[in-house]
Amino acid sequence: MRVSQTAALPARSLAVQEALAAAGVDAAVRVLDDSARTAAQAAAALGCEVGAIANSLVLVADGEPLLVMTSGSHRLDLAVVAAAVGATELPMAKPAEVRDATGQAIGGVAPVGHPAPLRTLVDEALADHPLLWAAGGTPHTVVPLTHEQLLAVTGGTPCRVAAG
Repeated sequence: MRVSQTAALPARSLAVQEALAAAGVDAAVRVLDDSARTAAQAAAALGCEVGAIANSLVLVADGEPLLVMTSGSHRLDLAVVAAAVGATELPMAKPAEVRDATGQAIGGVAPVGHPAPLRTLVDEALADHPLLWAAGGTPHTVVPLTHEQLLAVTGGTPCRVAAG
């Protein structure tokens, strides 16, 4: 799988690139030849560990969108996250809710570039990797970030998001 740094970016990825630049983060959104909707697909395309993939999951915490950036190496535990944010209800957002909150489709949700900032949790397991890869606004785009950059651009709170 090839990764291009010169291909034209889709509009949603341009919004991500602009948000990164506005935050002072020097990271370029890259276009993949094939879709990377899952952590396994992204890791295979990028030649990295699946744990270095920063999955973007949108939940609805007591009626408000919540972005959780989680390592691709494990499953999100809704009870753990609900306890962390003090939510009594925490369903996964429906596709329309994800698009409303982020302007992006499931499988391509970036950590930034949304219509408004989202409350964000960042999986503490992501700190184990020197370089992370997050979606870049579409299922065909990715952006490399350090854990520190991910925390900075999202204003996210480091948190355990998986059981154990």
